[in-house]
Amino acid sequence: MEESKKALIVIDVQEGMFSEPDMKLYDEEGVMNRIQGLLERARHAGVPVIYIQHTEDEGEYSRGVPTWEISARIKPLPGETIIEKPTWDAFHRTGLHAELESRGITDLIIVGMQSEFCLDTTCRRAYSLGYRSVLVQDAHSTFDSDTLSGEEIVRHHNRVLGGRFVSLSPADEVVL
Repeated sequence: MEESKKALIVIDVQEGMFSEPDMKLYDEEGVMNRIQGLLERARHAGVPVIYIQHTEDEGEYSRGVPTWEISARIKPLPGETIIEKPTWDAFHRTGLHAELESRGITDLIIVGMQSEFCLDTTCRRAYSLGYRSVLVQDAHSTFDSDTLSGEEIVRHHNRVLGGRFVSLSPADEVVL
């Protein structure tokens, strides 16, 4: 049986997610603490960390704007990969797939924001490309919408994606 090679994929944990005083991510502090813990564990285990950074031509996620920056709470270390993406799909029009293939990575551990957009789209695409993925069920988040709370959106996406496109695991049970 071929041994798997893992990478921790951190999606869109950018300053813009924390910049609106009236908008708070569901379980923001808990999610950030769990992502920080996974980063520490991955680095200690020698598991590659790949940051995905949403980048637009203009607006709050345009290159160089403070809200575009990866959150200072999880700042990449020298040598860690940052891949900019122009769409909700971390694989579309990016070098992510080539980067993973060049490293022989077969298994993805996925965390980040926002559950119903970039996380959902990336999980489905990873499945279509043949990656085995673990969605860390308590290390992704989003904002309340007009119809659902952030908590309901996270629960819904765990239920829809889990067992079909990804395996689910709480952060403290993720095997790195």
